[in-house]
Amino acid sequence: VIAGYGDMVIGSMTIKKVYYVKDGVDLLTGDRLSNLYTIALNEVASNSSTCLLENASSSQSWLWHQRLSHLNFTTINNLVKNNLVQGLPKMKFEKDHLCSACEQGKIHRKHHKSKMAFTSNKPLYLLHMDLCGPMRIQTINGKRYVLVVVDDYSWYTWVFFLHSKDEASEVIISFIKKTQVNLQLQVQRVRTDNGTEFKNKTLAKFFDEDVGELKAKGDIGVFFGYSKEFAAFRI
Repeated sequence: VIAGYGDMVIGSMTIKKVYYVKDGVDLLTGDRLSNLYTIALNEVASNSSTCLLENASSSQSWLWHQRLSHLNFTTINNLVKNNLVQGLPKMKFEKDHLCSACEQGKIHRKHHKSKMAFTSNKPLYLLHMDLCGPMRIQTINGKRYVLVVVDDYSWYTWVFFLHSKDEASEVIISFIKKTQVNLQLQVQRVRTDNGTEFKNKTLAKFFDEDVGELKAKGDIGVFFGYSKEFAAFRI
């Protein structure tokens, strides 16, 4: 531990700027040559406690902070002390301000309140539909449009290839009727992106009359209508 600092007089010689170390522990040893003491810097850092020669400038400190992937300064000084990084200056690195990159990296995203999300409790309760095309490459039969239907409960997916958007209504109606018969389940809701291929009188009438049709033991329901943001039909 350095206990003091000042000038030291030995006989007729005065040594300026001397650190006083309690119990006379040698911190550094150098050879005198032409009235100048030289010190080998590669011997400064060792496993034992040493006195670092000087403080690194602010620019040096932050340069090495960035070079070492924004490592904290305590660890950087330990690397210097134990001579673990080749080329790292034998200096004391200090943090004189906050690192903006480190601050941003430690920012936690604010939690948003959970929303009440609708979840299906059985197959065919909610179907998601989307039509994409025209595709650049057509099928062997000359079809350029793809109708995708996804069951919200099981995520089972059906894919239909169409010649044009006009075929969508007929394919959707036929698909729903056949699937309801095969699975003995009723489609209650259909959700789309509100594209023009889903907004027509044919589908509107079908959804109003057939989708969600009540069975003998079903509960009485009310048709709510159509959303401006997406097409969903609730019975």
